[in-house]
Amino acid sequence: MARPYWSGNIQISLVSFGVSLYVATESKSQISFHQISRSTGERIRHQKVLQSAAESQEATTAVGNDEIVKGYEYSKGKYVIIEPSELENLRIPSKHTIAVSQFINVSELNPEYVEKPYFVTPENDMQAEAFNVVRQALRNSGKAAVGKVSFAGRESIVAVLPAPGDDRGMMAYTLRYKNELRDQTEYFRDIKQPPINADSLQLAETLITKMSAKLDMGKFEDGYEVAVKALVEAKIKNMPLPVDTAPKQQPGNVINLMDALRKSVGADSRTAKKPPKSEKEALAKSIRLVKGQAKASPKRKSA
Repeated sequence: MARPYWSGNIQISLVSFGVSLYVATESKSQISFHQISRSTGERIRHQKVLQSAAESQEATTAVGNDEIVKGYEYSKGKYVIIEPSELENLRIPSKHTIAVSQFINVSELNPEYVEKPYFVTPENDMQAEAFNVVRQALRNSGKAAVGKVSFAGRESIVAVLPAPGDDRGMMAYTLRYKNELRDQTEYFRDIKQPPINADSLQLAETLITKMSAKLDMGKFEDGYEVAVKALVEAKIKNMPLPVDTAPKQQPGNVINLMDALRKSVGADSRTAKKPPKSEKEALAKSIRLVKGQAKASPKRKSA
């Protein structure tokens, strides 16, 4: 198993137990690009040089890594040097302990605030009893513990809760601070609010029900990576390059929402040739047809 990304204590009032956090994600993309010279095909290398030498375009040697330190610009062009040891010795209690400040309903963890997931395990067998009791209490109450943790050069808000679909582990999610999320009002305030047609809404809900299924992340793949691989293979074999083709749209062809919804839910096309007396009757017939098909078709077993 990989080494822990962070180890420390979870403290809830007077209860404290040791845990280890492991990064729960990893990059699986097999596509990577390098910068190369168009004329020679050689790879471009970047060197770190002094700013004064770069601005004067003077020939200079690269600065060695042992000469490079962090600097904080406290005024224009003036820096205070910060040594790595000084950062390591910063007084931040959350470097060692996640002190739980409150509990929240799991439903309150809005997706826009969730940043990165981590697996949480007891630090050793001696910590397992307290770990299991807290995990089960959180599961029974539907709550998540909220505190702060410090690593990777910052202090983050963190939510700890039982791992979904597992009766042994817990998950920790670092959360964004409120000021890191842009104000949604700026983006949503100009959206027009036309009245919602009740018949269209009912058809839309029927379409959602028809297309609903249990989420299986294993069915999805990175289409961009697949397309890049096809491009690379075509270039290596001197084959015609795949070209993107945008969907053709005839000018002035406005799609009627009601017709699009009715066709999407699988309504009988014959109703379009011989419409009933009213639009409501047509809608009712479409919904009855869809519901009849849903009852008649057997449920497919998940793979």
